[in-house]
Amino acid sequence: MKQELFVRRHEPEWLALERWLDARGQARKARNERRGWDGIADHEMPARYRRLCQQLALARRRGYSPVLVERLQQIMQRGHSLLYRTPPPRWHVALEFLLSGFPRQVRAERGCMLASLALFALPLVVIFVAIQLKPELASSLFDPLQLAGFENMYDPKDPERKLGRDSETDLAMFGYYIWNNVSIGFRTFASGLLAGLGTVLVLLFNGVSIGGVAGHLQAVGHGDPFWRFVAGHSAPELTAIVIAGGAGLRLGLNLVAPGRRRRIDALVEGGIRGARLCLGVFAMLVFAAFVEAFWSSIAWMPAWIKYSVGAGLWTLVLGWLLLGGRHLGPTGEHDGGAA
Repeated sequence: MKQELFVRRHEPEWLALERWLDARGQARKARNERRGWDGIADHEMPARYRRLCQQLALARRRGYSPVLVERLQQIMQRGHSLLYRTPPPRWHVALEFLLSGFPRQVRAERGCMLASLALFALPLVVIFVAIQLKPELASSLFDPLQLAGFENMYDPKDPERKLGRDSETDLAMFGYYIWNNVSIGFRTFASGLLAGLGTVLVLLFNGVSIGGVAGHLQAVGHGDPFWRFVAGHSAPELTAIVIAGGAGLRLGLNLVAPGRRRRIDALVEGGIRGARLCLGVFAMLVFAAFVEAFWSSIAWMPAWIKYSVGAGLWTLVLGWLLLGGRHLGPTGEHDGGAA
């Protein structure tokens, strides 16, 4: 085959390869162009690369011009550099998942997340309002010793004492909060194996408990220290519980209504999706424990600073969950490897 015919036949392939290499050569540019990309699909690139290597071998064997051989050699080397480059470090993959992959996973399960939010937030608000109207209702939720303990931890007459705790150190409480938060998140997700009913009960119980404590402290005049304590860590902690609940509901839904899939396949799929969500939930709960241990318990900090930091964290958490990863295109397209 003459060189002119060879070039005319394969030129469109080389131009498409060069365009793909230009677009994928820089990570930021690749992410920005992924949504509207109409060139070679990423999964087609290995086969295209092997075909290019065959064309390069043919050009050398047939004695085509050095200019053509050099061009194909450069395309081949650029493709090799991208396809066989060293994978990014694990911390980089984990960070990318937390910043982009995790919020995309949350939004992909918006139905389960909204149901989880309703199951958690509605009883919380209802119980809180009910106790403001009838304070004696708190006695039906907690025994007298528990109520006395809550009042002691948030006593406004003891400003020197750390909020929400006794005399334990910040580091000791950090470990305790991690264990407590993660155990609640795990129970909320794993109880979805009980056809989703376990997750429903855990969300309702937590909503009633938190609403009951907050309502009682507000009713007896201990609301100010309590709200100053929870303002900082409430955003990552409460949203993490809701997300864990959504993951548990997804697990239960796949078990109860597998659709055309085998029940075991649907359950495995729900478990994988839930496990990815739980990775982000774990990070959120550890961060919440850090804030709770080293910031929330500070009693001398003015209320306006506590509330400002709390509002800032709510803004950051909600903005991250609503906007994170939107530049990557359709949800689920590139999330598998990140988890």
